[in-house]
Order: sequence, then C-alpha cells, then structure tokens
Amino acid sequence: MTITGGCLCGAVRYSSTAAPLAARTCWCRLCQYLGAGSATVNVCFPAEAVTVEGETRDYPSLADSGNRMHRRFCPTCGTSLFSEAEARPHLIFVRAGTLDDPELGRPQATIWTSQAPSWACFAEDIPRIEGQPPPAG
Repeated sequence: MTITGGCLCGAVRYSSTAAPLAARTCWCRLCQYLGAGSATVNVCFPAEAVTVEGETRDYPSLADSGNRMHRRFCPTCGTSLFSEAEARPHLIFVRAGTLDDPELGRPQATIWTSQAPSWACFAEDIPRIEGQPPPAG
C-alpha cells in the first residue's frame, strides 16, 4: 500500500508506505488559523513510513496541548502539509485535503471542540472531545 499526496502547485509530493493510524478534525485555535476559520482534518501516519520530495518551510509553535509543534508548508503555494510534535517524533500528521485520495482522511473524532466557535458544525456520528485526546500511536 502506498498513499500519496502533495501541495496545490505540485512542488511538494509525499508518500506513505503505511496505513493511517488515526484521523481527527481539530478545532484548536491554531488549526482555525490554518483552516482559514474552520477546523483542520489531520491524518496520522508513522513518521518513518512517510517520504517527502520537495522543499518545505517550518513554522515552530507551542500548541494548546503544551506540545512544541513544527508545522510545515510549501513555500511556493503556501499549502499547509504536515504537523509534527517534538514530544512524539515517531508520528506525522498530514492535512487530509492534501491526500490524492481524501476519502482516506475520514475523521474518527473531532477534538478541541471547547475552542470551536458557536457556528461550528459537527458530524453527529463522530465522537467529540473537548480538548487533547491521548496520542494516536
């Protein structure tokens, strides 16, 4: 199994030789910035299974969970691609919209619902978690 994806302009491409470990919709404030006011959908993979081709830029920040994060994006088109926590270097989160087959990014939970705006829409069939859940792997 090989899962592939990339940025809007095609300058960055990635592949994973492993299946996703988890997929979550996140409403934390940082993800709202990345999602242009909405949540992001993030798919977790084992980091050693993911290969990236092309240049990415890194924006380091402190997440609401307290984790030091590295959010990587394409410097040409600005597409947000990956998030990695220093506390869990064995995991990489890929933005579901960058997958060549976005059906692989079906969320299993919605997290940080406590920070969602009042107008946020939640899927009724997906569990909601007010804050940070346990690690995916």
